[in-house]
Amino acid sequence: MQRNGSGRLYPFSYSNDNEMESTSNLLQQRREKAQSLAEAGVKLFSNTFKAPQPIGEILPQGESLPAEGHDPNGTAYRIAGRVMSMRKFGKAAFFHLQDAEHRLQVYARRDLLGEDQFNLFKKWDVGDIVGVVGHLFKTKTGELSLEAKTMQMITKSLRPLPEKFHGLTDVETRYRQRYVDLIVNPEVRDTFRKRVEIIRLIRDFLSDRGFMEVETPMMQPVPGGATAKPFKTHHNALDTDLFLRIAPELYLKRLLVGGFEKVFEINRNFRNEGLSTRHNPEFTMLEFYQAYATYHDLMDLTEEMISWLAHEVTGTMDITYQGTQVNLAPPWQRYTMEEALEQIAGIDPAILKNDAAVMQLAKEKGIELQPDAGPGKAKTELFELLVEEKLIDPTFITSYPTEVSPLARRNEEDPAVTDRFELFITGREIANAFSELNDPIDQFQRFQKQIDERGNDDEIHPVLDRDYVRALEYGMPSAAGEGIGIDRLVMLLTDAPSIRDVILFPQLKPESGE
Repeated sequence: MQRNGSGRLYPFSYSNDNEMESTSNLLQQRREKAQSLAEAGVKLFSNTFKAPQPIGEILPQGESLPAEGHDPNGTAYRIAGRVMSMRKFGKAAFFHLQDAEHRLQVYARRDLLGEDQFNLFKKWDVGDIVGVVGHLFKTKTGELSLEAKTMQMITKSLRPLPEKFHGLTDVETRYRQRYVDLIVNPEVRDTFRKRVEIIRLIRDFLSDRGFMEVETPMMQPVPGGATAKPFKTHHNALDTDLFLRIAPELYLKRLLVGGFEKVFEINRNFRNEGLSTRHNPEFTMLEFYQAYATYHDLMDLTEEMISWLAHEVTGTMDITYQGTQVNLAPPWQRYTMEEALEQIAGIDPAILKNDAAVMQLAKEKGIELQPDAGPGKAKTELFELLVEEKLIDPTFITSYPTEVSPLARRNEEDPAVTDRFELFITGREIANAFSELNDPIDQFQRFQKQIDERGNDDEIHPVLDRDYVRALEYGMPSAAGEGIGIDRLVMLLTDAPSIRDVILFPQLKPESGE
C-alpha cells in the first residue's frame, strides 16, 4: 500500500499484474479492507509480536484434555502464523493458524476480546499473518483449539490464496509462484524439508568417512570437467571472459595434487541447455574425490550411501517411484556396457566385437553419428537407446569406451575402455564416476584431440585448460572421483515426477509482460 498527501491509502498497481480488470474484485476488496483497518489505527505490517511458540510444541500439551475440557493450569500460549481457513458467526469465529510446520484452531469470542477488537477482527481474511495469545481447550468434537485472549495483525495479505477446495493445481503457476505453492500445499513443504535432510545426511556420511568439504570457483576462465555449453559473462575489472562452471571436477582434482586426499563439494553447476522434467540449467551436484582409491571403491561407497539415505529418509530400502517398485537394498547389479548390450538389449556379441558391424547397427537403429565418431561412441548411443530406460533397480554400468570418457583412466588390460561407471535407477543416470586419469601427457593429448575434432560442437570448449595439465605435471596421486545429481536423487527419494518439483525456483519462460 502507498499513502497520498492526505494520508489515505490507495491500491497498488503493477505493470506486470496479469489479472484482468474484470477479475480483480477480490484484490480490490482486500485493499479496501486494508484501508479500513489502517484508518482505524491498525498497523498492517507490524513488528511488535515477539517470541511466538512453535505450534508443534504446544499440541502435546492438550492431548490429554477431554472434549469441552480446558487447560487446568490456565497457561497462556503465544502463537503466530497464517490464517488458512475461517468460519465467522455473529459473536464468534473459528480459524486455523498455520506456522512453519503445524496448524492449530483458534476460537475468537466477542465477549472475551471486546467489542472493538472483535469488530476489527471481522475485517481479517484468509492469508493474513497474525499473532494470538490464549488458552488451550477442546471443542465438542474433540479438536484442540486456542481460545483467543488477545489477537494482533502482523501482516495483511493483499492477495487471496487459491480457493480452498481447488487449491493451487496449475503446474506452471505452482512453479512460478512457489511461495503460494508452499503456503497451500503441505506435501510440497515436506518435499523440500526432505531435500534439506538428504543434503545434511550426505554431508554427515562423507564427513564421518574423512572427507573434507571444500568450495571451488563457480566462475572459471576455462569451463571443464564435463561436456556442456556454458553460460558466459565478462569481468570488467580484469577485462576477461568468464564462464559459470559446468562442473567442479578439475578444481577438486587440483586439490588432490595439493595434498588433500578426500574432498567433496555440494554446489551449483550451470549448463546452457534445454529444459525438461530431468534438466534444469542450474542444478545441484555432489562431487567427491578420494586418493589411492579406484572406481570399484566408489561403487561400494555409493551403494552404501544411497541405500542408507533411502532408509533414513523413507524408512525402507524398498521404495515406490511413480508407481514402480524399486529395491535399493544391496548388493546392486553390475554390468559392463557390452554385457548390458548383450543381456538386456539382446545384441549378438559377435556384432559388438566387429567395429564395422557396430557402426552399421547404430545406423539401422536411426542413430546419427558425427563423421569422426568411432565404435565406442556408437556403442554408447546404442546403450542409451536400447538399455538405459530398462534399468529400474540400481545398476552400475562399467567399462565405458575411452572415446566418450576424456577424463577417465584407461583400463590397463583393455585400453579401448576406461575404469568408469555410471549408476542408473528408474532408467535415469544418478551418478558418474571413474578412476582418474593422472598422466599429464595422456590428458593433454585427449584434450587436444577433443578440441581438434569439436567441429561446430559448442559443448566442447575450444581452449585447452593448460593450468590443469600443469597441475598434473606436479603429480596427482592415483584417485577415483564421482558426481551425483542431488536433484535427481531427491526426485527418487520423494517420488517427484519432475526435477522442477524438487527445485524451489526452477527456470521458466518469462511471463508475458515481464
